[in-house]
Amino acid sequence: MPNIKSAKKRVLVAKVRNDRNKAAKSELRTIIKKARAEGAGADAVKAADIALDKAAGKGYIHKNKAARLKSRLAKKVTA
Repeated sequence: MPNIKSAKKRVLVAKVRNDRNKAAKSELRTIIKKARAEGAGADAVKAADIALDKAAGKGYIHKNKAARLKSRLAKKVTA
């Protein structure tokens, strides 16, 4: 544990942010799994598109990864 007050705060803030990022990524993965599931319709894919855009905007994932996942989901729906 750090001795300096600002370093102690950084440890606490980093933990809070890490937990928030982990929860957001986990939720995103769940939404993508639902969209990929058999019988998932256009509604699930649309929800996944929105979630991917939000995640990319907030920096949870890279914007190119979001675009790639959206493209693959759209291709799966049309096939």
